Amino acid sequence: MQLTPVIAIHLSAALAALAIGPVALWARRSGQARAVLHRAAGYAWVTLMLMVAITAVFIRDYRLPNIAGYTPIHLLVPITLGSLALAFWHLRHGRIRSHRLIMIVLYVSACIVTGALTLLPSRYLGQVVWGQWLGLI
Repeated sequence: MQLTPVIAIHLSAALAALAIGPVALWARRSGQARAVLHRAAGYAWVTLMLMVAITAVFIRDYRLPNIAGYTPIHLLVPITLGSLALAFWHLRHGRIRSHRLIMIVLYVSACIVTGALTLLPSRYLGQVVWGQWLGLI
């Protein structure tokens, strides 16, 4: 597998979402509500997560267990899209606690846990980091 433009966009959006997510979460959790910062970082994060989910559809891996190139990690695409829609639905209906919980769970699962899984030696990014950059595999 090579670093294609789709993978580059996917990786760039994922790394940016990983960095911006805590800002959006922190801006509302701190003592003073920072609504403008929360909203700006939140919309940026959501846009990045949409980019990550959409580009993931075009990234296939035929080496791992798959169906038509889609591996189990691709199950996160509909989960991510559904979670974002549900979070905004809760927000629209004034259910702030539910909105907050969905966004926190989505950040942890889609950014942190999934990001860690992409570093497995059998995955492309894992081969780049552990093999090419660090020379460990």
